Amino acid sequence: MATPMTDSTVLTRRGVLSAAAGALLLGGCAPAGTQDDTEPDGTASPGGPELLIGVSLELTGRGAALGVPQERALQISVEDINVERVQVGNLRRRVRLLVRDNRGDARLAATQTTDLIRNDRVHALLGTTLPETAMAVAGVAQRLRTPFVSLAHGDGIVLPLAQRTYIYKLTPDAVDVARRLAQLARSQGLERVAVLAADGLHGDAGVRALTAALRAVGVELDRTVRLPRGGADFADAAEETVADEPDGVFLWAAAPDAGGAARALRRAGWRGPLFLDAAAVTEETLEGSNATAVEGAYAVHPACLGGSTLTNTTTAALARRDFVFRYIQQHGGFSGFAPYASDGLHLIADAARLSTSVDRGRIRAFLQTLVTDGMVGPYAFTPIRHSGLERDSLGVYTVSRGSWVRIS
Repeated sequence: MATPMTDSTVLTRRGVLSAAAGALLLGGCAPAGTQDDTEPDGTASPGGPELLIGVSLELTGRGAALGVPQERALQISVEDINVERVQVGNLRRRVRLLVRDNRGDARLAATQTTDLIRNDRVHALLGTTLPETAMAVAGVAQRLRTPFVSLAHGDGIVLPLAQRTYIYKLTPDAVDVARRLAQLARSQGLERVAVLAADGLHGDAGVRALTAALRAVGVELDRTVRLPRGGADFADAAEETVADEPDGVFLWAAAPDAGGAARALRRAGWRGPLFLDAAAVTEETLEGSNATAVEGAYAVHPACLGGSTLTNTTTAALARRDFVFRYIQQHGGFSGFAPYASDGLHLIADAARLSTSVDRGRIRAFLQTLVTDGMVGPYAFTPIRHSGLERDSLGVYTVSRGSWVRIS
């Protein structure tokens, strides 16, 4: 579970200033104790007091490769939390998840979110693994003043901050991932590379970040090609990407497109270095015919992906080890993307506990002052930074014999 970090430098740098800023924000929220013994509509919950969290995930459709692991993670983590429940003020609240399948449809995600807030009266929102659905949920959440913790990749989800005061993101920023990938390419002596990026918000963020990062390390960007939408045939895009025989190819796409695009690149004759962004790191990417295509590829991802984290004896590492064991036991394999949902759930629970209330405004105010060590890595949220994953938690991995192996 997420546990407070005790490093004094972190507390000095972020904790003190952030807590002070958070305290100022609480002035506009409901007083402590509000809603501690009733639900938001004023009625007592028949099963006892609850912390209601609305969850929007891609459980079917093309986003399922990312959404399904998140639902599995939530099932494991909510069971753990509800053993002792969450102490909110004078009451211990049971966490109840109201899960909705948005099917990767942004309009459906927005409609479901409106219903979760207005009719189900949830205290906070969690989920979506696609940037398009995340943006749809964020718009509704901001308008209806409900905190939303996003699991999607895409820097624009929390920006501009003035229009995203209720929105938070757990995944790494594109600029941080791109910087590590570009440095890796430079260290291998690559001089000219090509970028093959997904169409849409995630691909847009990657292209911007990689263009700047490659320029900064002196690597020439030969060309940028975009994948067609909706999982169409990637052959033409792959052939165009490698036409001028670059020294390396950067593939910026989430699963399942990452695996399909890697196969298309290999069919187009590409045998050189292949670099993947963090959104490609899922079980699906290493399954079936994808396994051969991505063998030897590099990826930048938070440290939760590597087995080395399981030998650590910190509280967070022990919780991570238990989570991974249970996930494998129940589902036969482990997805490095899965812990994001668990961290999001614990962050919301921690914010409710610290705020001593399930008031949405108070949960939001405390979310933006949290400094915690999660399963994915350390998070440090501040009033001016709602993308909390620390860049130092990122590692470089390679695919070796069908597994992710950390190399730096």
